Amino acid sequence: MKKKRIGKKSSVVGIIGLIFAAGLIGGGVYAVNKHFNKDNYNLAKRISDFGPRKGVPRTIEDLQRAIDQYEKIQKEYIKTVSQTGIYWKILGTRFQDKKMYIEALKALEQAINYTPADETLHYLSGINAAYSAKSMHDYRPNGESGREAASYLARSEAAYLRAIELEPEYTQAIYGLANLYVFELNKPEEGKYQLLRYMESRPGDADAMFLLSRACYMTGSPREALDWLDRGIAVVKDPAKKAEAMSNRDFIANEFR
Repeated sequence: MKKKRIGKKSSVVGIIGLIFAAGLIGGGVYAVNKHFNKDNYNLAKRISDFGPRKGVPRTIEDLQRAIDQYEKIQKEYIKTVSQTGIYWKILGTRFQDKKMYIEALKALEQAINYTPADETLHYLSGINAAYSAKSMHDYRPNGESGREAASYLARSEAAYLRAIELEPEYTQAIYGLANLYVFELNKPEEGKYQLLRYMESRPGDADAMFLLSRACYMTGSPREALDWLDRGIAVVKDPAKKAEAMSNRDFIANEFR
């Protein structure tokens, strides 16, 4: 009797082996309405290894069930990760609204862990890192900040650059980076370059013209600085900004007369 049972078991294993062989010869098509191949088999084996019942599934139904279970878990996980990323993004925005810039930066960097290719998250991180720098005791403008503030400014620059890398026409990020270069990092040449890029998309922005004038002045180009001031004065609507620009124009004109 024992020999018969062994023989029957060997026959079943042999049949399964023939079925697998036939599936491989036929191009790997071996599942209900799905393409079954070596990768799927290995995937099912990995799944089964994590479960309480060890061993590779031996039937088509077991294999298909294991794969379907994995795909379901995968979809649920992706959904959870996406929702978590959105949560951190909302939290970061709320912190920013309350001027809690360091906490906002932490939350936004958490969101980036979930959606690293979201250029908006990098842009917002750039804003909040720059504001965080200003809350440090060793903050000084024009590239003179101490180590703590400088570390936040460096993070701001990196965040803006990443946003622009992801979306080269991201004008808000370009302007934010230019502002950082001119006012915080004392890199007027880089600021001028970014502002000229910005002006290609926003040619009528008076604030950008005034900032570009400042960058030109810092790089020793007074004539160019006056030219951009005149352009900005011609289009600016805010009386206070116009008055400030005219005062700056008089100052530059008198200094380089």
